[in-house]
Amino acid sequence: MRLFERGGPDPTNIGNPHEFTVRQLAELVLRLTGSRSRIVERPLPTDDPKVRQPDIQRARGTLGWEPKVSLEDGLRRTIEYFSGLTPA
Repeated sequence: MRLFERGGPDPTNIGNPHEFTVRQLAELVLRLTGSRSRIVERPLPTDDPKVRQPDIQRARGTLGWEPKVSLEDGLRRTIEYFSGLTPA
């Protein structure tokens, strides 16, 4: 709601300001879940972003927001939550 009230028409990035690759994310998910799934690499689309580090300055300035949970902690919490929803 604050963004709607104060944000203006420009986009506001909300995300992790630390850059990591999709491969690093996949490897972390495999490690945290204990999965033995394979990571399959495919050619990148031509419009694939080369930088995956959102600039969250507008979120900080407009909303006073910044992430408080690390990527690894957030993934752990998410995995734990979904583990509780699925039958063993």
